[in-house]
Amino acid sequence: MPLYFFHFYYMGQFSVKDRIMSFKYAFKGIYFLLKEEHNARIHLVASLFVVILGFYFRIKAAEWQWLIFSISFVFVVEALNTCIENLADFIHLDQHPQIGKIKDIAAAAVLISAIGAALIGLIIFIPYLYDLPS
Repeated sequence: MPLYFFHFYYMGQFSVKDRIMSFKYAFKGIYFLLKEEHNARIHLVASLFVVILGFYFRIKAAEWQWLIFSISFVFVVEALNTCIENLADFIHLDQHPQIGKIKDIAAAAVLISAIGAALIGLIIFIPYLYDLPS
């Protein structure tokens, strides 16, 4: 028998239901992120504004790629930051200097990604803003 047969045999059978449930859990995570994290809602509003600007200025496909990457990257980092914060709070309910340091570094990752996304947005949109009629 081929080697891949043993991999599936020992790893469990493929289940369409389980794959569908994994999407359900992922969408549930997005719901929690947007419901519980104020900064995620700020990112969402900023993202919608950027997408509207992109359609208004009819930006190029390559520019859309950079915007989509930037937007998704900020959301990924925000989600990971939220996971780290929730896990840290679960592990150590009281304030602890090391937990605080971990949470600060995770928050710094979000800030760095947001600054990078903002710079990409400026690089893309400033030339379009200069072309606006006065």
